[in-house]
Amino acid sequence: MNIDESFIRPQDAVEWFKHRSYGHDAFSDVRALAERKRELGLSVSLVLPCRNVADTIGGIVEQIHAVNERTPLNSPLIDQILAVDADSEDGTARVAASKGAEVYSENELMPNLGGAHGKGDAMWRSLSVATGDLVMYVDADTQDFEPQFVYGILGPILSVPQVRFVKAAFRRPFKSDETLQVDGGGRVTELSAKPLFNLFYPELSGFVQPLAGEFVADAELFRSIPFMTGYAVETSVLIDVLKKAGLGAMAQVDLGARQNRHQPLRDLSRMSYAVLRAVARRLRQDGRLNQARDTNMPDDFFQLSDYHHAVATPDGLQIQEYVEEIVERPPMTEIMRVS
Repeated sequence: MNIDESFIRPQDAVEWFKHRSYGHDAFSDVRALAERKRELGLSVSLVLPCRNVADTIGGIVEQIHAVNERTPLNSPLIDQILAVDADSEDGTARVAASKGAEVYSENELMPNLGGAHGKGDAMWRSLSVATGDLVMYVDADTQDFEPQFVYGILGPILSVPQVRFVKAAFRRPFKSDETLQVDGGGRVTELSAKPLFNLFYPELSGFVQPLAGEFVADAELFRSIPFMTGYAVETSVLIDVLKKAGLGAMAQVDLGARQNRHQPLRDLSRMSYAVLRAVARRLRQDGRLNQARDTNMPDDFFQLSDYHHAVATPDGLQIQEYVEEIVERPPMTEIMRVS
């Protein structure tokens, strides 16, 4: 691994992109990476937040085990595989357990807080049972999951001393009927997240996939920041890591191409709304969003807000109403300190 370990303090996204963007091939020597991990005395927990992914999670866990089999004896790259299941109805938990994952229901973790509020809450609650010094999150609906999704993301955080957070980067193909668009996926990313980051958090505009569900950080960092629930989580984590650790401690790795399930357009609209509200909440907390003049905006707008989606259907025009609740969980260190 020929990695530049010189200390840098990138001042903007372009400079950061040049110094903190890597290719997964640089870390393909899994044995060397495992030896580096052993020398550092680190352990790794890999968390799979999952909901009705019985058709993909088994293969993902098998690939993780296959990567471990390429490492020296008693020196695995991944020490703990956690599947945090949203009480799936398709047997996801059973499949994950049969492949050797440690399975938890998201609603059984920290039950004193009530039921979990979606993906972000499952990720936050997983910190209560993750034992690794590094915690890595991986989406459980990825088709054709490949080994670089494990070693690639871990590469910079094990190889570059200044790096504390690594995000996946990849191409998102989009298949409609028999037509394949090589880069047609990631619509919420391209139409919502990237414009918002360019405008309000330009330091983060160098991330190719800011909403990617694959990222890793040291457990101390994750436990020191709040997590937003639902689909707001990736947005809030990226902003909060920037504030807590600084841009020079962040990196991204090109993993090639990644194929996920494609969401219906109306669901993407609601996901975009969650991204917008996450950015708006942070702006308000930073004093950069003045809502004092808007007397029609309720005090709890950034936590609980109705989302109205007007659509044209074969039965005529309709307006659908959703309650999009975003709960902000405090840093896990605060919860652990109380308990």
